[in-house]
Amino acid sequence: MGARHSGREAALQMLFQLEASGTVPETAIELFWRSFDPDPAGRAYADEAVRGLAPKIAAVDAEIVKASANWRLERMTRVDRNILRLGAWELMDRSDVPRAVILDEAVELAKAYGTDESGAFVNGVLNRVAENIGRKDVTP
Repeated sequence: MGARHSGREAALQMLFQLEASGTVPETAIELFWRSFDPDPAGRAYADEAVRGLAPKIAAVDAEIVKASANWRLERMTRVDRNILRLGAWELMDRSDVPRAVILDEAVELAKAYGTDESGAFVNGVLNRVAENIGRKDVTP
């Protein structure tokens, strides 16, 4: 398992905690790492994701809502919603990470932590987010 993968898993758990508790990002980060042994490289990516996403949550949520026809954000499971937030933030802010990698990682998280339908749902919504924001992979 790579550093970014473990970082995404940790970020998902912190985002879940943020939403459930209403705490601030720094508190969620501190409490999470107090309870779990960090992978140093994964920790850096997780912390960056939580700190980067938190102030942009309204814009990220707006992109998810645009891309998820017939699904209100509050009707989505908390796990799916936070995987979508993480993936959409990466699509919007992390041009150094290929679109295909972001989608693949989000689907893997959805399969591991979501329902049987989560992988397909996350894939479909994030593909639409990527299309809506004009995110393309640059081929070498």
